[in-house]
Amino acid sequence: MTALAGRKILVVDDDPAVCLVIEEALKRQGYMVKTVGSIAERRRQLEEFQPELLISDVMLPDGDGLEDIASIIARHPALRVIILSAQNTLNTAVRATAQGAFEYLPKPFDLNDLSHAVEAALGQVPGADSFAQAEGGSGEEMPLIGRSAAMQEVYRTIARVISNDLSILVLGESGTGKELVAEAIHNLGRRREFPFVAINMAAIPRELVEAELFGYEKGAFTGASARTAGKFEQAQGGTLFLDEIGDMPMEAQTRLLRVLQSGEVTTVGGNRPIRVDVRIIAATNQDLGALIAEGRFREDLFYRLNVVPIHLPALRDRSDDVPLLARYFLEQSAQEGLPRKALADDAAGLLRLYNWPGNVRELKNLMQRLTVLARDTVIGPDLLRQVLAVDDMAEPRATACEESLREAVRRWTREHLTIGASNSQANMHDLLLGCVEPILLSETLAAVDGNQIKAAAMLGINRNTLRKKLTVYDIDPVQRIRRNWGQG
Repeated sequence: MTALAGRKILVVDDDPAVCLVIEEALKRQGYMVKTVGSIAERRRQLEEFQPELLISDVMLPDGDGLEDIASIIARHPALRVIILSAQNTLNTAVRATAQGAFEYLPKPFDLNDLSHAVEAALGQVPGADSFAQAEGGSGEEMPLIGRSAAMQEVYRTIARVISNDLSILVLGESGTGKELVAEAIHNLGRRREFPFVAINMAAIPRELVEAELFGYEKGAFTGASARTAGKFEQAQGGTLFLDEIGDMPMEAQTRLLRVLQSGEVTTVGGNRPIRVDVRIIAATNQDLGALIAEGRFREDLFYRLNVVPIHLPALRDRSDDVPLLARYFLEQSAQEGLPRKALADDAAGLLRLYNWPGNVRELKNLMQRLTVLARDTVIGPDLLRQVLAVDDMAEPRATACEESLREAVRRWTREHLTIGASNSQANMHDLLLGCVEPILLSETLAAVDGNQIKAAAMLGINRNTLRKKLTVYDIDPVQRIRRNWGQG
């Protein structure tokens, strides 16, 4: 039982199953929990129950659960708010931040994550900032798209950093959308009225990097016919995005570090320091740790840039987002004047099997190409197979269950060769049972919302046997619920 036991929590969700699961999980930790299903009931219980923490869904039967969160916090300054939503977009995370929410959790959520968020919220000193309030925040859809768990973490990090000036390092393979992240942070933050300036270190000759960054005076070098402002001056008051920072020459790294420490730049050929006020966002697809070990990147500069790291997942690691992105790019192509095309479901499934070495950029280009090549209004799998080389198609990646089974078979094969067929058959049975049974138990419990009587009936075992197996495999029936809880 948590040290915060006895604290009051109000849960607001129009799905009774969600309320029940959260209530049972939190009560087991010793909290006092009350659940309601509407904004009207939420208002009433905030006055009557007087909770210390509010956990609220966004889409409720009588309105938008986010609209009055700021006014609620104003009336109850000590109240902490955790927002839940199945509308898993960057815009939702930013709205939650702007309203003053302590935390935002996308649905479906893990009860462990919720438990940790509750402990963090209730353990915080009233009045302190955690999920810091953002200034403004547009109501427009952002260019970052994806509802996978990895992208949700990216959204939450962006929402946390838009209201401050901490340096950010965006990490990810080429084509994952690192500049989109930088633009989103700038456009949603307090510097959005000032310039966003991007520079790609890999695209500039090494001898011109310092001139591009810091500017130069007339006559500083051959061809310098007039004083020219560098990227720092051009970004004054706004954001400077240093793309492919791993390709920056060592001499320029030394000078950049000095600028970041002093807040002043000196042009090439000049001797008068110029005060600059910019936010720095850097990005790379390289392993900076390896570059540091090789002496090609300054360790002190790395720590200066890596205050808040944001890791962008490769597209192959979030294959569930591929159909969503593909249809977005088809719609975008139609708005740009290309023929309007739709994506067949079986074609979308085929796209998920591709390895995407070029990541989101490659997917966008493919959708534009298919828009032009498709004779029908619907893009089917046959055209995809023609356009994508067979060698580029990946086999469906193994699930955790499949990987466990593969490892079991490998172990059985090795044992079979050494101890003989008769003994290995029994060992194979035990190995397979140990791999499959906990997954089967977990998924069955999830399907019946943790009801052990129903789960035992479905599995053809009695309830006592089920309980014993849950103990053997250390399975918590409540924590194992993994339903997609509604569209709220």
